[in-house]
Amino acid sequence: MRVLSLLAACAASALLMPLTATAGNFPAGSEATYMTQCEQAAKGQGLDAAKAKQHCACGAQAIKKNFNDKEIADLDSKDGVDAALMHKAQAAVQAACKP
Repeated sequence: MRVLSLLAACAASALLMPLTATAGNFPAGSEATYMTQCEQAAKGQGLDAAKAKQHCACGAQAIKKNFNDKEIADLDSKDGVDAALMHKAQAAVQAACKP
């Protein structure tokens, strides 16, 4: 799964919750891609542009706060994302970014 899959799942789930405290960063260029794809998915779920941007920024911060660099890179894996890691990311975003 790619970032788009994560974003769609996050947007559809209304986003998720923090589990670890090992702050990481997105690989170069990946955060911008995450934001673009997340905002598109959020708008598709009925959020206006401002709320979509706010929600996605919150999601990016939740991911950075709760995952290390390797886990964040794995969420954008070209060869598939571990289902448990995807679920953990969705839960982290949902908990941090509740409407």
